[in-house]
Amino acid sequence: MNRKFDLIAIDVDGTLLNDRHQLTPTVIEAVREAAESGAEIVLATGRGPINSIPLLEEIGLAGTLITHNGAATVESEGRRVLHSFSIPHEAMVPYMEYCRENGVHFDINTAFDMYNESSTPEADAMYVHYRVVPIRRRPDDPLPPDLVKFTAFGSKEQMDRVQREWEAWDSPLRRIRSGDWFIDVQHADVSKGKALERLASLRGIDRSRIMAIGNYYNDIDMLRFAGLGIAMGNSPDEVKRAADAVTLSNEEDGVAHAIRRYALGASS
Repeated sequence: MNRKFDLIAIDVDGTLLNDRHQLTPTVIEAVREAAESGAEIVLATGRGPINSIPLLEEIGLAGTLITHNGAATVESEGRRVLHSFSIPHEAMVPYMEYCRENGVHFDINTAFDMYNESSTPEADAMYVHYRVVPIRRRPDDPLPPDLVKFTAFGSKEQMDRVQREWEAWDSPLRRIRSGDWFIDVQHADVSKGKALERLASLRGIDRSRIMAIGNYYNDIDMLRFAGLGIAMGNSPDEVKRAADAVTLSNEEDGVAHAIRRYALGASS
């Protein structure tokens, strides 16, 4: 089996995992095969390390993860931060005030910790799904240092409205829709694509030797940077247009199909 890529970057939710947030045996096997061929497997996710490292370990691997949409690149062994982009506190305050005034749930994140100020049944269920336990803080508590991500959470309709209103703001921060129910606010230089480019430079890997697989808008620049960018079958049309190829959906083991077809040279 010929290895065609030296690094394979894989998004997590909606890509590596099925709709029940599960790793299937077929996907685990294919990712392991790629790693055994010598390709470096890098999870590239909007999640933080605390609930993405266990997925890499479930596959049976250790290594580097691009987390928080590229705001923190970490090593799973030793939980070491290789690089991160911190948000200036003063730039984040308007987003926090907006959410408090409009009843929008939000959390704030350092590389390894998540904080929130309130709880709803929907938010609690979401945290259970994503296997994370936030640290409760009070609105008047000092903000933690080295914050890398602010996330608003709500129904698709609520997030559509919030997105429209925030688009009219003049802000130094980058806003990205990382899922139907999430809007992430981060340092302007943060993206999965830029983090992948930085990692490739560190590894001495040419972009032509990189394959990336993703399914949502926060994956677009990563798909475009990679020598081969593959969109999942469950991706929005804009994401599919940004990719070089489209694989099956996350409910059809699309990651396994893509790895075997494009990275390992299987016939199907």
